[in-house]
Amino acid sequence: MRPCVISILAFLLVAVGLAPAWAAQPVSLIQIEGVISPVALRLISTAIDRAQAERAQALIIQLDTPGGLERSMRSIVQKMLNAEVPVVVYVGPTGARAASAGVFITMAAHVAAMAPATNIGAAHPVAVGGGQIDKESAKKITNDAAAFARTIATERGRNADWAEKAVRASVSATEREAVKLKVVDLIADNISDLLVKIDGKTVKTIKGSVRLQTADAPVKKVEIGFRDKFLTLITDPNVAYILMMIGMLGLFFELSNPGVVLPGVMGGISLILAFFAFQTLPINYAGLLLILFGIILLIAEIKVVSHGVLTIGGIVSMVLGSLMLFDAPEADLRVSWWVIIPTVGTTAAVFAFAVTAGVRALYQKPSTGSYGLVGQVGVARSPLTPAGEVFIQGELWRAVAENGAVAEGESVKVTAVEGLTLKVTKATEP
Repeated sequence: MRPCVISILAFLLVAVGLAPAWAAQPVSLIQIEGVISPVALRLISTAIDRAQAERAQALIIQLDTPGGLERSMRSIVQKMLNAEVPVVVYVGPTGARAASAGVFITMAAHVAAMAPATNIGAAHPVAVGGGQIDKESAKKITNDAAAFARTIATERGRNADWAEKAVRASVSATEREAVKLKVVDLIADNISDLLVKIDGKTVKTIKGSVRLQTADAPVKKVEIGFRDKFLTLITDPNVAYILMMIGMLGLFFELSNPGVVLPGVMGGISLILAFFAFQTLPINYAGLLLILFGIILLIAEIKVVSHGVLTIGGIVSMVLGSLMLFDAPEADLRVSWWVIIPTVGTTAAVFAFAVTAGVRALYQKPSTGSYGLVGQVGVARSPLTPAGEVFIQGELWRAVAENGAVAEGESVKVTAVEGLTLKVTKATEP
């Protein structure tokens, strides 16, 4: 074999052997925005498993959340603490936050970073399911959350005292304060800047120490499927509220008009989706009952003429119930005024229209049957002296003139109906 051929083969073998070293391992990226719910748990768990299966050197979770379910948050933290791949939580983009449950998730990361103009904190636990809990139970819940926060912070070498204050006193910090207090590790302008700044860091996973080499690593985004996007959408408090109202109205119209089918089907589907969303949101059942009571008052207005008293009471009850529906200090976990006002207004308008139509029909003069003939104008087809025939509404009737004879061809007006005989008088000239 010629020496040049041997040299080429040797070069190719060396190149193939060094290829894995030259090609930087990819970094996985998933974006989590909104309430921490079972949907978020599923997304993060899937992303961690996929990153491990694809041998990614790290998983970046870009986080922007107002908080969420304690149960889902604990499962996410547990998954992160036992991850074989380094997990980096990046509170971003600019203007994002990691509040409530987001604090625990951020502190559980191997590397925690924040974008400019972001904040973290306010992790005091809020009871889910509505109603008030006694002081002793609230104290136990707070102590448990505070201990969990300290455990996570200590495990990751972060500020355990601040973590406890975030739970007990709902303290918050900006990105600069968080770095100074050693709550997070660094500030990064964007994902590219983050990759450069964490390059060379050594983190400890359950499989041992791992040195990150992310400066030139390609980013592989974990795509969120339609199913998860849809489930994330309906867990938004505003969307869940609208679904509940659509469901109630749909069932009301179906019960009022049996056999229409479509309102009942749409109402049933909407209510089921709303109840699914309510499992992930801090529902106050007093607010839910007020909304139901408001609907009942509006329905009662159709049956009982109260001159608008029941309608006003129903609207007030629905507005108060809408404000109380989600029991959470975070604005993102409550229904927006921009949703409440149009929704309540539309609902009230629909019922007002139904009430108006009902009252109008109640007082409207009958248009069919014997009562519908009274007041109708016809033409005498024979002399009425006093009995004869008249032509009214396309039919011939036997008629009796009440006030004098009526000549053939003259207009007559029905004043009463007795069996199959009409009582008529001469119609007045217009």
